[in-house]
Amino acid sequence: MPAPLSAPNLTQTSLTLRLALPCGSCYTLANLDRRCLCCPQVASKAGAWMSTPALIAFDLEGVFLPEIWIAVAEQTRLPELRRTTRDEPDYDRLMHYRMEILAREGLTLADIQAVIATMEPLPGAVAFLDWVRSAAPTVIITDSFYEFVAPFLPKLHYPTIFAHSLTVDSRGLLTGYQLRLADGKRQAAAAFRALGFRVAAVGDSYNDTRMLAAADRGILFRPPANVVAEFPHFPVAATYVELEALLSEFLLR
Repeated sequence: MPAPLSAPNLTQTSLTLRLALPCGSCYTLANLDRRCLCCPQVASKAGAWMSTPALIAFDLEGVFLPEIWIAVAEQTRLPELRRTTRDEPDYDRLMHYRMEILAREGLTLADIQAVIATMEPLPGAVAFLDWVRSAAPTVIITDSFYEFVAPFLPKLHYPTIFAHSLTVDSRGLLTGYQLRLADGKRQAAAAFRALGFRVAAVGDSYNDTRMLAAADRGILFRPPANVVAEFPHFPVAATYVELEALLSEFLLR
């Protein structure tokens, strides 16, 4: 059996790599697929990994969670609230439309949170998210609100989430919202690239497409037909298995 090689300089190793069991034949650092970096099919990729780490950015609802507003619409029997960013590309118009309905019906933040308390992540979402987070730095960037998504954090194993904030009056009625940053999804993807990451972005709706376009690789996950028709240049994944395959190809590129 050959003697172990000297340890690699981990300060030069990409965050997309993690320490794994060493290769049985050469005792060097193994990559995410447990294949040794000195093996021919992997060695050619190692330099790119080490110089340009990858980061994966996701939308939240429609990717890991059911649509919150659709759940609220069903529980309150207000079909008007089923309208989401899959239907309306203007987010500010959509939110004011929602707040007008809530005010008309006297529905408070507590009423919405009561619906959210009954919701669970999409089937397979937690296992998939665990895999992604083991493979590369992962950030969820949502146009939802911290007041809505906080109950999901333990269910999703506490991922990093960027969200917006709501403003509420003394009666608990929604009176407005505060964007963390205008066009925040696109700006986040562009900023991650400026920080030296190769960025893959995943979303399902109109409000994700600018983030997908700003990334090195944009992927639509279970999008509606109207979004696919308007953005045919983005690859589409219909299952977490397909999405894992597309992201694995990106990480190994």
